[in-house]
Amino acid sequence: MGTRTDAALATLVLAAVGIAFVLVDASLSLLAVALGGLGAVVFELVAARAYETVRDYWERPLVEGLSLAAALIVVAVGATAAPEVVLSLFCGGAVTYLAFLALVEAGFVSPPETWW
Repeated sequence: MGTRTDAALATLVLAAVGIAFVLVDASLSLLAVALGGLGAVVFELVAARAYETVRDYWERPLVEGLSLAAALIVVAVGATAAPEVVLSLFCGGAVTYLAFLALVEAGFVSPPETWW
């Protein structure tokens, strides 16, 4: 578990978002991408306040699996209901999260457990 699993799950969601963009021929909303990225950053800041507790729950395979399934369902439903907004939000969030993981792994950003 850990960073590699997190990156793999985020990559799966991002791939689903990319496929959905192509299938519904949606346009990218830069505002929604930015909001999705901001959401990812805010989530990491809040989750870092209780890092151990959040990590204990998140690293349960059932939680990871259900979270992935929920994300994929929202992508599928969003692709039909409001593709530009939903897909752009997910795209911004996933790309930002993957960039965050890369920056932590490279040592440019301190790990979240050290923030508070």
